[in-house]
Amino acid sequence: MRKLLVVLVVLILVAAGVFVGAGYATGPSITVAAPQKYVGISTSLEVVVTAPGAQVSKLTVEFEQHGTRTPLFNFSGTGKITENQHVTLEGTDTLHVKTVIGRESVKGLRSGVGRIVVTAVRPVLFGVRKVEATGAHDVDVRLERPKLSVVSNKHYINAGGSEMVVYTVTPDDAISGVSVGGVEYPGFPAAGATVDGVAISDPSARIAFFALRYDQDVDAPIKLFARDPAGNTGTTEFDHRTFPKPFKNSKINVDDAFIEKVVPGILETTTEVKAGSNNLESFLAVNGELRKKNAEKIASFAAQTSPEMLWKGVTFHPFGNTAVEAAFADRRTYVYQGKDVDKQTHLGFDLASVANTPIMAANRGKVLYAEPLGIYGNCVIIDHGMGVQSLYAHLSSISVKVGDMVEKEAQIGRSGTTGMAAGDHLHFTMLVNGQMVNPVEWWDGHWIEDRILRKLRDAK
Repeated sequence: MRKLLVVLVVLILVAAGVFVGAGYATGPSITVAAPQKYVGISTSLEVVVTAPGAQVSKLTVEFEQHGTRTPLFNFSGTGKITENQHVTLEGTDTLHVKTVIGRESVKGLRSGVGRIVVTAVRPVLFGVRKVEATGAHDVDVRLERPKLSVVSNKHYINAGGSEMVVYTVTPDDAISGVSVGGVEYPGFPAAGATVDGVAISDPSARIAFFALRYDQDVDAPIKLFARDPAGNTGTTEFDHRTFPKPFKNSKINVDDAFIEKVVPGILETTTEVKAGSNNLESFLAVNGELRKKNAEKIASFAAQTSPEMLWKGVTFHPFGNTAVEAAFADRRTYVYQGKDVDKQTHLGFDLASVANTPIMAANRGKVLYAEPLGIYGNCVIIDHGMGVQSLYAHLSSISVKVGDMVEKEAQIGRSGTTGMAAGDHLHFTMLVNGQMVNPVEWWDGHWIEDRILRKLRDAK
C-alpha cells in the first residue's frame, strides 16, 4: 500500500512538472514581412507565423495608433486555420497572413507613427495548456500623395524620338519620372545638370529624358508620375505635342553564303541561342531570338546610368563623311530563296566610309560595355548620364574598356564587319533609359538647344 502511495505521489509530481514545464514551451514565431517601414493610403500587410503543425488556437493582427487598436485579422478556435483569401499554409508549420492597412481598414488613420501588433497562441500538452507570443513592428504612416509641378514648357516629340521635361516633386524620396504609354522613364535631380556653368539649385527639381517608341501610337498617354516609399502615387499631365514620322520599308535578301559567313561567328560568342538543323533555322534563331535577348541586355545598362549629365557641347558627334546605308526604324523583310522568312526593325543608323575607319565617341561619357554582343558584334556602350546612352556596333577592334571616361570624339575603336554585318560599317544608335531612339535629333544643334538647353536655362 505504501509503495502504491509513493508511486502515485511520484506520478502526480511528474505530471505537475510536465504541466508547469509546458507553460515554458516556446511560443509561435512571429515575423512582420511587410510593410518594412511605411504605411500609405492602402498598403499590403504580410505576417508570417510559425508553430509545430501550424497549430494555433488564437491569432490576431492589430494596428495601434494614438492608443487605439484596430483589429485587421482575428482567428480563435481549435485545429488549423482554414486556408482562405487571407491565410495560406506554407510547408507544414508556417502560416502566411495577408491583409491591408489603410484608410478603409483603419478608421481615423492619420499620418505619423503607428504599430502593427501580432498575438499568436498555440496549444501544448495535448491542448491542456497554451503558450502565447506577441510581436510588434513600428511603422511610419504617410497619407499624402506625392505632388508634382511642371517647370518647363513646349514639349514636342516625334515618333521614335526623344524629349526632356523639368519638374518638381515632393517629398524628396519619391521615385518619379515620365510614363509614355506605360513605359517609364526615371527623373534625376536637376542639380546634376549644368548649362552655362550653372546648375538648378531647387532640391525638389527633377529632369527626365523620355521617348516615344517607334512602335507606339502618337496618342499614347504621356504624364508625370511619382511614388513615395509608402506606395502613395501621384500623376499629372503636362503640355506636349506628338508627331508621326514615316519609316522606310525594305527587303533584305539572305542567301546561304551570307548565313555561313556571319552566323557561325555570332554563335561562337554566345550561349543564349543554339544553331538550328539548317542554315535558315540558324539564321532565324540569331536574327529573331538572339536579337531580342541582345536588346534586353542593352536596355539593362540603363540601370547603371549616372545621375549627372556627363555629356557636354551643343551636339553629339554627327559622323560626317559617311554614307547612310540604313536609317532608324527601317522595317526589314528578310527574303530567303524567294520567300519572306522574317521581319525585324532596324533601330539605328548604318554609316559607312572606308574599311577600319576610326570610330569616335559621340560625346563625353563612361564606357559601360566593350566586348562582343550577339548580332551587334564588337560593341561599345557609353553612358552620358541621366539615362542617355550611345551604342556603337560591328567594330573590327575596340580601344576602350569598361569604366573608362572618354571625351567627345575620342577614338573608341574601328569600324568592321563583326556580328550581323554584310559589309564594313558602323551601326550607331542613341538610347533613352534603354529604349533605342532616333540619333538624328542628337546630331542637331537646334534640337539640343530647344529641347534641352533652353529648358535648363529657363529653370535656373
